[in-house]
Amino acid sequence: MARQLILAINPGSTSTKVGLFDGSDEILTKTVRHGEDVTRLSLPDQLPYREREVQAVLTEAGIAGEQLSAIVGRGGLLAPMPSGTYEVNTLMREDLTSGRFGMHASNLGGLIAYKLGSASNVPSFIVDPVVVDELQPVARPTGIPEIERRSIFHALNQKAVGKRFAAENGSDYKSLNLIIAHLGGGITVGAHARGQVIDVNNGLDGDGPLAPERAGSIPVGQVIELCYSTRYKETEMKQKIVGRGGLYAHLGTYDAIEIEERVATGDEQASRLYETMAYRVAQEIAKHGATLFGEVDAIILTGGIAYSEWLTDYIKQRVSYLAPVHVYPGEDELKALAEGALRAIRQEEAVRQYEGDTHGTRI
Repeated sequence: MARQLILAINPGSTSTKVGLFDGSDEILTKTVRHGEDVTRLSLPDQLPYREREVQAVLTEAGIAGEQLSAIVGRGGLLAPMPSGTYEVNTLMREDLTSGRFGMHASNLGGLIAYKLGSASNVPSFIVDPVVVDELQPVARPTGIPEIERRSIFHALNQKAVGKRFAAENGSDYKSLNLIIAHLGGGITVGAHARGQVIDVNNGLDGDGPLAPERAGSIPVGQVIELCYSTRYKETEMKQKIVGRGGLYAHLGTYDAIEIEERVATGDEQASRLYETMAYRVAQEIAKHGATLFGEVDAIILTGGIAYSEWLTDYIKQRVSYLAPVHVYPGEDELKALAEGALRAIRQEEAVRQYEGDTHGTRI
């Protein structure tokens, strides 16, 4: 069989992860670190620099653009959309560049893929961005008419792990009911009902369990009081919710390994907070037993913190009554991107077209 070379691109705030795959087999991965001369620029202005550095990885590997079957980038903040693999079309490029739905480093993924792909006449895609929205209608309303619940979660890893689990167990992801918890700097727990994530906490805006860098669900009345206390600016309050909240706010570190080491040496505060995080994750999982009418085929724990045996064992003790618990540690996002592109070029699933804001929803 002819080689199907796929370039996968996952931009972060200070680096860009690059992977080259032959089908789903990894050939190489590299993390390109960006200096302050690049990261201090606005994200749109960073595009040509990051594009050149990704191209340099290809050149160093001795691969010409024309040899690629596809280029796939991490999807950024866009309008809500169904799960799938999307062509990087004109409207998507406009929304990623303008930041209409929010500006994040991941916005550059699709843009870099398109720039490199168009230069070599190679198709460019994104796969399962964080704004994948398959919420059932009952999950959307809140008690404030102006506020509707949004679907913002670790869609790429959750979907990839769900499909991987199904394949390894001789089943089809679309035939299973799964509860999947992504445990990372942010934590999201999704109820996957036969291929659709019908309910999930908004991991970006302060919903769900407290996490290493996110506050999670907290009493809204007290948040309002803090907002109007004049002690903090708006940007500072937002950082308390995402970025500098959660374990970091209490312990001064995001590093779960460091926190576990502090627990082992008798740090009572670290021990209490780490247990609280695990406790809240277990509660978030358990509530989706109701979402899925108690019909749960498996619970899956994934993400970087799922490497912690103490944490996963704690969660298992509290939720294994619902369904068997399986652990898939890490978040192999480059591979997940490549697998999505591979399904598209092999015509195993239809390539979707981004249609933008069809319901007047703003994120």
